[in-house]
This record gives sequence, structure tokens and C-alpha cells, in this order.
Amino acid sequence: MVVDLEPSTIESAVAITRKQRLASISVAVLVVLACVAAFIPQEHPDAAPKSFDPADVAWMLTASGLVLLMTPGLAFFYGGMVNKKSVISTLLQSFIALGVISVLWYVVGFSLAFGDSIHGIIGNPMTFLLFNHVGTAPHPRIAPTLPLVLFAAFQLKFAIITPALISGAFAERIRFWGYLLFMCLFSLLIYCPLAHWTWHPDGFLFKWGVLDFAGGTVVHISAGFAALAGALALGRRHVHKEGHQHTPTNVPFVLLGTGLLWFGWFGFNSGSALGANAVAVQAFFTTHMASAAAMLTWMLIEAVRGQRPSAAGAAIGAVVGLVAITPGAGYVSYGPALFIGVVAAAISAFAVDLKNRTTLDDTLDVFPCHGVGGIVGMILTAVFAKEGGLATTGSAVLLYKHLGALVFISAFTFAGSYLLYKLTNLLIPIRVNAEHEAHGLDTTQHGETVLVN
Repeated sequence: MVVDLEPSTIESAVAITRKQRLASISVAVLVVLACVAAFIPQEHPDAAPKSFDPADVAWMLTASGLVLLMTPGLAFFYGGMVNKKSVISTLLQSFIALGVISVLWYVVGFSLAFGDSIHGIIGNPMTFLLFNHVGTAPHPRIAPTLPLVLFAAFQLKFAIITPALISGAFAERIRFWGYLLFMCLFSLLIYCPLAHWTWHPDGFLFKWGVLDFAGGTVVHISAGFAALAGALALGRRHVHKEGHQHTPTNVPFVLLGTGLLWFGWFGFNSGSALGANAVAVQAFFTTHMASAAAMLTWMLIEAVRGQRPSAAGAAIGAVVGLVAITPGAGYVSYGPALFIGVVAAAISAFAVDLKNRTTLDDTLDVFPCHGVGGIVGMILTAVFAKEGGLATTGSAVLLYKHLGALVFISAFTFAGSYLLYKLTNLLIPIRVNAEHEAHGLDTTQHGETVLVN
């Protein structure tokens, strides 16, 4: 007897087999890694008694926890904006980064970002492999006033949230396993080199004098251009092709996520001072002022356009302000911070409106908000920085350096990410089929739903 299977049935069976095979390989790799980590001796130097200022350590532990809080905050921020059939999937795309990137960072990511520099391009992967030589003792160059393991933990939180930020661009249409593979490739091949160039004392952008206090370049511009590449590589959703307007599903989720992000961002920016000091205090207030100003600006722009002021708009504006102040939080004063928030919100709002007139399907406006917001912040940091800023010293040298770095970083992150999407798709199909997209990712990717019958 010949059984005539429907094409969708055959595709589902093949997909299940492929996922099982991939899961089996992943489990085997994780078990081997766990055994190596547990049974191969590693050196973790201990600090001498009274090596650190207790206030610095206490603040950096707190800041690390605050930055970690941003990832679940982002999950709710994004989760409240997608359709009802993909809420869980969108939430999980942020949460899963907590696990995946943490393991990658422990194995080799920290080495690639902060290991001994190889010509200012990348860290030696053997320097801190499996956190060897990472302990409570300080590092004379990258963490002289903190336990090295605390510095590594703080930086880990930045590495976690960056790929999670990208996920908003291709929400509602990406396969979970394809997303996991892309996340790993992006972190190792895009994020870690950027972090090394910008924050390692021997990184070529650091030595060139480019300023990025807390990740405007490394985190937000890179995530923005990776998001743009992802929206192009994965193509448009069917609802987008049909002209359906995208509206948030759960605005309270969006506001909850914004509150967690705003609260956590104080650790993001103030913690980048790497101590309980005056720079941390300055970054705390500039962060708040930029976000507050951006939130008001976004709502006023809605009113000017004849729209009613929306909670979602206020939330988006607040996040844009946080993004824009990030590169200059510890370098600019309070008035310029307010100015940065206003300008970033205005330009990002224009960018969102412009995007909506095109066929680009960046689901949650990651590029117009994070990418464009980061660009505005990077440029205005060079204008208002207390040391070297165009407005403060009259010198345009720093601005020229930032513009040059911006072009280079944008090209690297966009082209590199686009190639990684294509590579991922060769290894694991990255786009869900039309049927799964219509049913939603919650049930088709995870077998769960928030819908109540």
C-alpha cells in the first residue's frame, strides 16, 4: 500500500528529525564541556587581603545584577509588541541568551574580547580559555581595581543582551534553532571583535581615541545593523506583505519591560565607570535626563502628527534616549544629555516613519531605534565630550574619528551579519514556513501558548 503524504507532513517529519539530531549533538557537546570544565585543572588566582575598595566591589556586583535585569526587561518590552501567537517565542529569544551566551563567554568569548591582543584585532582565545587565569585577583591592564572575575561577569551581561536586541527585527518568523546558531556566530565573530577593538587597551579603536563609554557602538549600533541585515535576509512576514498594521498586543508588558530596562540601564551606564566614583554618579544622572527628555519628545511628536499620546510611544522614546546616551554617559554633562535625548528621539521617530513607508520589515523597529539612536549618540558624544568634544574644545578631531569609526563599524556589522544569516541558513533553515508563521511561533516552535480557549 502506498501512503501519499502531504508536503507539509513530510516537511514536519524532516524538521523533527533534523532538530533531534541537532539537539543530540548539542547535548553531547555540553556534556563534554561540563566534564572538561569540572575535571581539567584551571588556575583562578585569588586576590590578596584588602586588595580592593569594598564600595567599588559592592557597586559593581550591584551594577552587574542591574545589567542582567535588562535582558528580561527587553523580553517583556519586545513580548508586548508582537502578535498573540508569538509572545512566548519572543520572550524566550531574549531569555535564552542568558544561557547560551554565558556558556560561550566562559569557554572562549571573554578571551576573544579581552584576552591578550593580537595586533589590536582580536583577543588570544587561549588567554582566558574556560576562565583559566580568571579569579578574584585583579588584572593589571583590564581590571586593576576589581576582581577580574567580577569584571568578566559585568562584561558578560553586555554580551548577553546584544543578540537579544537583534531578535526584535525578525520576530514572528525565525526558527528557534536557527536563531540559536546565529546568536553563537554573531557573538563570536561580530560582538567579541567589536568589544576588543573598542574596550581593550590595545584595541585599535581604543588606541585611536574612539569613545564608547558603555556600548553605544559595541552593543546598539552593532545590534541595529545586524537587525537591518536580518530583516533583509529573512524577508517580509506575510501579514506585512498584506499591509496589516503592526500594533502592540500587550501594552502593560511593554511598560513593564521599559521600567526594567530603565532601571537596569543605570547599571549598564553607571557601572561602566568600574567603581563607586564621581564618573558613575555623572553617568547615572545623564542617563536619566536623556531618557526622560526622549520620552517626552516622542510623545510630543505623536501629538504634532495629530495622534493621541500613546503609552507604547512613551516607552519607545524612553528606550531611544537610553540608547543614545550610552556612548557618552560618562563623558558629557547634564545639559548635553538632555539635548541628546531630544535629538535622538526626533531622528529615531523620523526613521521609524520613513521605514514604515518602505517594504523593510524590521518587526519591532530595532534599526530605527537602536541603530539610529546609537549613531546619534556616537556622533553627539564627539560633539559634547568634556575632553575633545567639538562644542567644548572647538576641535573636530574626535568628531572625525567617530565618523570614520562609524562608517567602518556599520559596514563590518551589516555585511558580517548578513553573511552569518546566509551561513546559518545553509546549516539550519532559519525562516519558518508560511503555515508555521500563520499559526504563530509559540505553538509551532515551542508547543506552548498564552491564548486561553
